[in-house]
Amino acid sequence: MNEREKILETLMSKIGEEGCGVSCEEATVFKDEEGWKMMLEGFMEPWKLGNTVEEAEASIEAYARMGFGLS
Repeated sequence: MNEREKILETLMSKIGEEGCGVSCEEATVFKDEEGWKMMLEGFMEPWKLGNTVEEAEASIEAYARMGFGLS
């Protein structure tokens, strides 16, 4: 499993289909010069997740706890 797939798996395991539906299923996860980012359907800008997979997973968990547009 590559890093991108691991982040997507974390997204679905932490939030789940019922938490964000199509937005998570069609999430675009990518890495650029600023680190990992996630673009969800219905949002204007990508969400910054961090520079490492571990940081990205922690960001997803924090977003899920806050209900940051995902649940």
